[in-house]
Amino acid sequence: MPSLTPRFWETKTLLTLSPAEWEALCDGCGKCCLAKLEYEDEAGEPSGIVEFTNIACRLLDAKTGRCCDYENRFAEVPECVKVTPESIESLYYMPPSCAYRRMAEGKPLPAWHPLLTGDPDSVVRAGHSVRGRVVSETTITDEQAYLHHIIEWPSAEA
Repeated sequence: MPSLTPRFWETKTLLTLSPAEWEALCDGCGKCCLAKLEYEDEAGEPSGIVEFTNIACRLLDAKTGRCCDYENRFAEVPECVKVTPESIESLYYMPPSCAYRRMAEGKPLPAWHPLLTGDPDSVVRAGHSVRGRVVSETTITDEQAYLHHIIEWPSAEA
């Protein structure tokens, strides 16, 4: 991995990050890989009210909390959302702890972020990883079952 500028997230914008910095900004929590339910308003339009489930994308390894095929995820899962500097502000359903979202909102990284701790497992110890807390979407056969998998922990502030 290329050398990163120390504390680059404090001096750069999302648009000026190098590809290596962009990837390093991700804390690896896996919350973006969870199925989300969005409610509709009276007119049948998306309300912006989103609830997370503990149902994970079929490519997410529940034991590690990591994508099993990160390089090919968009080909394997066409609905996988590509987070970019241009799209992050429209991705209102990203969890509040997401470093991309926090940076876009002008907020600091949480104290448990691996860029601050130097330890990729700090996200797990802080309770912000999906590791060991999810079920695969391949195990869900009934759409109504999604309602029984609503969880609150991804929505908690960092």
